[in-house]
Amino acid sequence: MKYSSKPTGIPILITLAAFVVVVAGVRAAEAVVVPFLLSVFIAVISAPALLWLENKRVPRWLAMLIVLGVIILIAILISILIGSSIKDFSQDLPQYQQRLSGLLVQTTAWLNQFGIDLSASTLISYLNPGAAMQLVADMLNGLGSVFGNIFLILLTVVFILFEASSVPHKLRAGLPNADESLDAFAIVASNVNSYLAIKTITSVATGIIVVIALATLGVDYPLLWGIIAFLFNYIPNIGSIIAAVPAVLLALVQLGVGAAFATTIVYVTVNILIGSVIEPKMMGRQVGLSTLVVFLSLVFWGWVFGPVGMFLSVPLTMTAKIALESDAKTRWLAILLGNDVQANEQISVKSSAG
Repeated sequence: MKYSSKPTGIPILITLAAFVVVVAGVRAAEAVVVPFLLSVFIAVISAPALLWLENKRVPRWLAMLIVLGVIILIAILISILIGSSIKDFSQDLPQYQQRLSGLLVQTTAWLNQFGIDLSASTLISYLNPGAAMQLVADMLNGLGSVFGNIFLILLTVVFILFEASSVPHKLRAGLPNADESLDAFAIVASNVNSYLAIKTITSVATGIIVVIALATLGVDYPLLWGIIAFLFNYIPNIGSIIAAVPAVLLALVQLGVGAAFATTIVYVTVNILIGSVIEPKMMGRQVGLSTLVVFLSLVFWGWVFGPVGMFLSVPLTMTAKIALESDAKTRWLAILLGNDVQANEQISVKSSAG
């Protein structure tokens, strides 16, 4: 009987070490990788429109110009709207902070009447009035710095869209088992494309509802909060919370407790209706990730790539999961990343095979 002298834990350690090295390298190359990922994100969203125009017998070059024109127009509009709103909001921010600090002082005085000894300065130090708004501003500034490379991003989008149709032919010519790789890639592209398309539709709906509701309530800068709601809806789990906090605080200092409560009801209703009812019905099993994995992927990709990583955390994790499913040796990792429905299906398959 032969015994292997090679410790069984070494391959796992080597794999983990390689993973750490790759993550460190990608994080170090963030300035290059992030614009590329954003280009892929835009290309995936734009590809269905491009294919639709080509199916309508629009020449490819003209279809490309139309799609790029729409992308540039949307980017310019968002930049102008966010830029002007943030500038005006930043000018008024000290006034809002002063009002919020006054409300906190009144709250501590009211609590002291009931024997709750609490210092106003201590409460203000723990509840920094501008912390939530500064968090949103930092994330928007992070996205703005990325969009500073808009020419490079658009150029990359053009090359991706032009090369997309020729890649399968090149792979079949150069690889012996290209069909299997193409099938796996097709699954990845289809799922990610469906997720991004549905997420974009629901994000637009969220932004429009927030703008109309806050404008009706009389909250300042409703367009800014609608755009933030649209963008932050791409961030799973906590994105809607981050988008709601500064708007609720502004309603509180501007219009009072009643308006703040109404604003909270608006965000809660929209998030329940769209995030918990409409999105799951539209997506079905498109995501296929457990809630814990979605949250951890948000933290991980946000740490690696910053705000853009948070926005793209679910598509990136979905891509990794589908890639793991394509190999029998790593399929168990894909099952761990998946939800309970997929795990039960695997158990059923094993039971029927046994």
